Formats: sequence, structure tokens, C-alpha cells
Amino acid sequence: MRCRFITADVFTSRPLEGNPLAVFPDARGLSDGLMQRIAREMNLSETVFVLPPDEPRNTRCLRIFTPASELPFAGHPTVGAAYVLAALGEIPLTGEETRIVFEENVGPVPVLIRSEAGRPVFTELSVAKLPEAGPTPPDAAELAEMLSLPADDVLAEGEDHPQGFSCGNPFLFIPLRSRDALRRARLRIDLWEEILLGGWARKVYLICREPELPGSHLRARMFSADLGIGEDPATGAAVSALGGYLGVRAPERDGTLQWVVEQGFEMGRPSLLHLEVDKKDGEINGVRVGGASVLVSEGTMEVPEG
Repeated sequence: MRCRFITADVFTSRPLEGNPLAVFPDARGLSDGLMQRIAREMNLSETVFVLPPDEPRNTRCLRIFTPASELPFAGHPTVGAAYVLAALGEIPLTGEETRIVFEENVGPVPVLIRSEAGRPVFTELSVAKLPEAGPTPPDAAELAEMLSLPADDVLAEGEDHPQGFSCGNPFLFIPLRSRDALRRARLRIDLWEEILLGGWARKVYLICREPELPGSHLRARMFSADLGIGEDPATGAAVSALGGYLGVRAPERDGTLQWVVEQGFEMGRPSLLHLEVDKKDGEINGVRVGGASVLVSEGTMEVPEG
């Protein structure tokens, strides 16, 4: 069986930057096991398989796989698949803004596609689940050792301290003192297995409030030893959950808060993720993550039936 795929770089407008994504725009006939094997063959942080929706009012159903496992929700496959399908003409654009809904294992995920001159230029997801805070994380000194850093590189007091959040995909947010500390971080797999493997949030998202570019607010890195990807260049699900981390710390009680997050720079895959958080009476009632994407390649894969 011959299957068509497209690759795109997500959270960037420049080819060979951002986070690579493989999209199979018609995955009918592929079994769960075959999808997993294809994702392992592609060996990208995620591969997304597009299927007809279960509910006719929705646009498509997405199945998202890392090389090691299926995910209930992920940001860069969601916004990237929307861009790819719109760029191919498989999602009709209705003007400067087109609103669609993807079915994912976390639930229906609304996506906004912004267009210029009839072409998509920016895609943005709205979370299906609002941010949920996790249990008390391990001690900051243990986390610093796990990251091969001195203890004082991990912020442990005041507003910024390690804390987990999830919008359907849990992450442990670890704030670091500086961009230099972020650069020096190296995940020790042996200590990660001891400290986080059996915990609520196994994926580590490092942040610091010392970005590089004008207009950015944070710099980040993501390590995920259990997904078969090591470090990820741009992680939309993490930035969705980061909306919870930042939103509960923001003093504003009402309105829309905005941040731009730099990720992937240390990997040579610079990415910019745009985060918006809505608050009403001090409570978070909406989170959106978006960015640009660019098509990179197209091909076919010969796979066994089933």
C-alpha cells in the first residue's frame, strides 16, 4: 500500500527550522500498530495521521504518534496539520480567518487558521482541557542534579518554582536562573528514571525569563526521555500547559495575557510559540497556542497492508 505524506516545519516561517512534522493526510486503512511503526520509521518528534471525523460537524480526526507511543494531544501536530491541510486545499479557507475542529484523544480541539492572499500563514489551537496543576514536584536540588546543574541554577523560592501542569499532557516546569543555565542543562537519564519516571509528569520543560530576541518573553527547552525523541525543538502541548503556570502567577484578574516563547535554539532549530491566556475573575478560562509553519517536502511510503 502506498501512502502519501507531507513534512512541514512548525512554529517557524523558515524551512529547516522549527519542529519537523510528518502528516499523512489520508490514513484510512492503517492499523494502530502500523501507524506506530510508520512513526518510528519517520523518526520525528511526532507524526500525525489524518482520518475522517467521527462527528460530521468536526473537520478531521487526528492520531498523533511519537516514535515510541501515541499521544492524546500535542500542539505542533495540531497546528501543523491544520496548516498542511489548508495549504493543500483539503481544508477550504473561508476568508482571513477559518475555524475548524479536530477530534483528538483528549477531545475536540478548535483551531483557527489565519490567511493572507488565500494562503494560510498562522494556525492556533484552543485547548480542549483547561490547565490542571499537578502534585508537589520533587525537591529542586534533586531536579538540578538530574539536569547536571548546580542547585542554585534552579529557582526554588518566590513565584517561580518547579510545578507541574497539564492540558491533557502533563509537563513539569522547572524555572532556571539564566539562559546560560538553560544552555548548560543536560538530562541525566539515570536520575530521571529515579525521580520522574513513575511520577505524574515525566516530561521536563525548562524555562527562563531571559529570552534572546526582541518581542520574546521566555526561553525554553523540553526533554522527554520516554517518548523516543530526547529533546524537542518546539512543544505546543507544553506551552499550552505553560499557560497554566504563567497564568496563575500573573497578577491580572481579567483580560487576555500574551507571551512569546523561544524554544529549539540550542538545537539549531529556532522556534517561536505564541501563547494567549484568558482570565476572568482571576480564573483561567481559555488557553491558545499558535505559530507559523512552512511546507518542506512531499513523498510516498510503501507500507504493508493493515
